[in-house]
Amino acid sequence: MLYRQIIQNCFESHVGKHGLTDGEFRELRERTGPVIDGLKQVHESGELPLLRLPESHADLDELKPIADRFRNSFDDVVVLGTGGSSLGGQTLYSLADSGFGPRKGGPNIHFLDNVDPDTFELLFEQLDLTRTGFIVISKSGSTAETVAQFIACLDRLMTLGGRDSASKHALVITEPGRNPLRSLANRLSLPVLDHHENIGGRYSALSVVGLLPAMIAGLDAYGVRAGAKAVLDATLFGPDPRESEAAVGAAIQIAFLKKKGIPNTVLMPYVDRLSNFGLWFQQLWAESLGKDGSGSTPIRAMGTRDQHSQMQLYLDGPRDKLFTLMTLDVQGQGRLISNALVKEQELAYLQRRRMGDLLESEQRATAETLVNNGCPLRLFQLDRLDEEVMGALLMHFMLETIISAGLLGVDAFDQPAVEEGKVLTRQFLSEMG
Repeated sequence: MLYRQIIQNCFESHVGKHGLTDGEFRELRERTGPVIDGLKQVHESGELPLLRLPESHADLDELKPIADRFRNSFDDVVVLGTGGSSLGGQTLYSLADSGFGPRKGGPNIHFLDNVDPDTFELLFEQLDLTRTGFIVISKSGSTAETVAQFIACLDRLMTLGGRDSASKHALVITEPGRNPLRSLANRLSLPVLDHHENIGGRYSALSVVGLLPAMIAGLDAYGVRAGAKAVLDATLFGPDPRESEAAVGAAIQIAFLKKKGIPNTVLMPYVDRLSNFGLWFQQLWAESLGKDGSGSTPIRAMGTRDQHSQMQLYLDGPRDKLFTLMTLDVQGQGRLISNALVKEQELAYLQRRRMGDLLESEQRATAETLVNNGCPLRLFQLDRLDEEVMGALLMHFMLETIISAGLLGVDAFDQPAVEEGKVLTRQFLSEMG
C-alpha cells in the first residue's frame, strides 16, 4: 500500500460527541457513488484530461530532453508563476530539496510566486545569469504577477546577450491560442510548451507544470504518474468505488461540515518534505469548494513546530476543526543521540535514541492527545515517501476534492469570485500616478 488512511478516530465511539455517528458517515459515503459514476463517464469520454494524465507517458518522453538541457546547462533555474502554476512544482521539488540543495545533483530551483521587489532583487544578486534558466508558467498567459516577473527577467537577459540569450535561457508554458505571454514569447522567438487548456492550475501538478521542474531536479516523473494511477484506478474501477480511499476521505470531510457544522479542516504533516504539500492542498481545497456560501476552510499546520505554536488552541479552543495528520515511519532512523553527552537525569529519555525515534514519539503523542481531548482525527500513515507515494497523495487529494465538490453541488474547476481582484489590480495600476 502506498499509504494508509485511518478514520476510526473520526467517530463518536472514539472521540465522543464531536465525532460522527456511523449513520452520518454512511449517508455521505453512499452519496459518493453517483459522483464517482460521473467521473467514470468523463474519464471514458476524455472530457476531463486530468484523469487521463496518470496513464500517459508520451508527454514525459518529450519533456526528457528539455529537462536534461536545463539540468546540464544551468546552476540555477527560476520558476515564475503563482498559485497552481507554482505550488504543484514546489510540492514535488520538495522531494529533491529540503532547503539545502537538490539531493540528486542538478540546478537549484527557485520558485518566485510573489512580486515583492526586495525578494526579486535579492535573488538576482545571488545568480550568475550566464548559468541561470527561467521557466515561466501561466495558463491564461495574462497573469499580471507572472508577466511582470518575466519582463523583469527578460530585461536582464536581453542586456546579457539580446534575443539569443533570452531564447537559450527562457522557456514559456501557457495554453494554446492568442494571449499576452505567448505573443511576447513568439515576438522574441522563445520556446513555448502548451499548458493543457482543460487542466486548471491547481490540478496541474501531474502535468508539465509540476513534472518539468521535478524532472530537472532528477526526480522520477514516471513514478509520480504511476502512484497517481494506482489511486485513480482504485477510485474509479475498484470493487466498490464508494469504499475507495478518496471517496471515504470526501465523505468524512463533508459529513463533518454538514452534519457537525465543523467549518475548518487542518492538514498537519510531520514530514518536512510535505511542507509544501500543505500549501498546495490549501489552494486546491479552498478554490475548488469555496462557492455559493459553501465549503470549509483549509488550515496548513506542520509538526513538530505547531505542537508548540497551535496545539493550545487546537485542544482548548473552539471545537470547529477536523484534523488530518500525515506521518512517516521514521523509528530507528537518523543519528544516534550521544550517550556521552546525555548526563542530566531530566534527559534520560534521550539515551540510546535516534532523531527518528523522537519524531515517531511526537507523531504518536499528538495523535493520542487530540483523540483524548475529543478532537476528530484522520491519519495518513506512510511507510516511505518517494515519487510514487507523492503521486498517490496528489491524486488522492485531487479526487477527494472533486468528489467533495460533487457532494456539495459546486463546480470543482472554476473560481469566479477571484476575478474581481484581478480586474481591480489592473485598474489601480493604470490609475497610479
